[in-house]
Formats: sequence, C-alpha cells, structure tokens
Amino acid sequence: MASTHDLDGAEAFDPIDIVESIAARHDWEFDRIADDQITMSVEGQWRTYALTLAWSSADEMLRLISTFEMEPPEDRLPQLYELLNLTNDQCWAGAFTYWADQRLMVWRYGLALDGGQVADPEQIARMISAAVSAAERFYPAFQLATWGRRTVDSSMKIAICEAYGRA
Repeated sequence: MASTHDLDGAEAFDPIDIVESIAARHDWEFDRIADDQITMSVEGQWRTYALTLAWSSADEMLRLISTFEMEPPEDRLPQLYELLNLTNDQCWAGAFTYWADQRLMVWRYGLALDGGQVADPEQIARMISAAVSAAERFYPAFQLATWGRRTVDSSMKIAICEAYGRA
C-alpha cells in the first residue's frame, strides 16, 4: 500500500474521512453511504473484495467487514466450518465467519478507540491490508475444502504463508 502520511490533519479526526482518502489514493471504487460508513471494492489476486468500514461513536469502535461470495455445496458445510476454526487460529487480528443465508464469507475486525483515541492513517491502512491479505491467504483453502472436496488438513496446508521482509 502507498504511504498515507500526507493526509492533512483535519482528516485525522474522522476515521471514515481517512478511509475515503485512502480509497481515493488507491483508485478503489468507493461509496460514502453515510457520514459514519463507507463501502469500497478492493481487487485481489483471487477476487474482488467488498469492504465496509463503519464508525460507531457510541461504542468508540471502527468496524471493518470484508466479504466475498461463497456458495459451497451443502454437504461440504461441516468441512468449511471446521476449516474456519483452524483458519481463525492462524489469524492474529480479525476473524472469518460464513453467513450461510447471504452466501458470503466474511472477515470482521474492530478497532477500539476508547477515551477519544484517534486512528491514524497507517492504522486504518493496516486494517484494510490485513483483511485483504487474510482473504487472499485462505481463499484457496476454502475452495479446496468445499469445491475441491479435499480434506480440511490438506486444504489448510495450501494456505499461503504470510511473508515477512522484502524481496
């Protein structure tokens, strides 16, 4: 992701303004659907991910939900749920869940900003990056366990490991 430290000081007080600036700088398609909520589309290697960020001043929480469509065969749902448990054990921030009624795989994360704390652009960019990275890492495993009818263990082994450092 590109650097975000050139955002002006006024934006630092409203997390949704920060998200809008980040989306604009990356040329991501976005829609500011309310003062406290924004949606955007982020293109990944495997899919395009729909991200929604919402600010709740009552909870002092910035919530991120990233989704992508997933329609596993009904008989593979037990394997998908088992894989989700293993996947979430590997995730340090955020967690996956499957919304069966909407046929969506969902990544959720909440950034608590208690006591009037302010999120900086780098924190918010990291939230977005973590959501997309997690989806990219585990998407092949979800597909293999459901449509590929592989075992949960073999599907989990295919999950792309997180990379550290620079090439």
